[in-house]
Amino acid sequence: MASLKDLRARIASVKATKKITKAMQMVAAAKLRRAQDQAEAARPYAQRLDAMLSRLGARVTPSAATSQLLTGTGKEDTHLIVVATGERGLAGAFNSSIARAAREHIRRLQGQGKTVKILTVGRKGADQLRRDFAKIMVDHVDLRSVKQLGYVHALDIGQRILKRFDNGEFDVATLFFSEFQNIITQRPRSVQLIPVKLPETQEETSSTAAHAIYEFEPDEEEILRELLPRNLATQLYRALLENNAGFYAAQMTAMDNATRNAGDMIDRLTLNYNRTRQAQITKELIEIISGAEAV
Repeated sequence: MASLKDLRARIASVKATKKITKAMQMVAAAKLRRAQDQAEAARPYAQRLDAMLSRLGARVTPSAATSQLLTGTGKEDTHLIVVATGERGLAGAFNSSIARAAREHIRRLQGQGKTVKILTVGRKGADQLRRDFAKIMVDHVDLRSVKQLGYVHALDIGQRILKRFDNGEFDVATLFFSEFQNIITQRPRSVQLIPVKLPETQEETSSTAAHAIYEFEPDEEEILRELLPRNLATQLYRALLENNAGFYAAQMTAMDNATRNAGDMIDRLTLNYNRTRQAQITKELIEIISGAEAV
């Protein structure tokens, strides 16, 4: 049985941990609101850009002049897997769920005889995937020093991917990240970046829009060559913002659970301490009474 001194030390230690988890919960909650607003604000632009590319892609016939970002290389032998996770932990299963989805996809591709290369964004994903796939990890983007995520960071990642694609290092690029749904739910997602998988165009409900005729200047192929690299950076930027919001939501939930568990542990340790102390007092009283009777 632990001594009173040991129990006091454990209670003090758990109380200190509870203060830390409570502070981290409050910080995550304060940062979550802004991160959530940024993630939700980025969605309409990305969706409208997808719709525009879809309309343009439907008007273009594949040719030598068409960008390979749209048509692909004609092969699917080598895959680049871009895994975006958080830079820090203490966020429950947030980082591991993204890494798990990427790991399953990688093993599936390898089982089909494909060559796989990995580019990681975020330290936690890199640490988890390095255990199994260290030999096929070709690049890593560290954002630990970034205080505020911006489009420039996504543009830099996009340029790294495009440089490798232009050098013929892969045929297909797929991005893994976590989509923020609400404070409780963050869902791992995968998006094919290269070649671009355009959504099916939806018929316009407005009669004016249904009969509208669009003329493009310059032509559709030139516009696509300009927009496709921008779309790549936009999808990456959206993924970074979704991850940022999801991370703070997961961390806030995890720290709230940790704070509650610390409180329960303090209650159990305090009860054990009081019982042990009462047992020692009772033992000392019995010894005093027995000694008095013996005299």
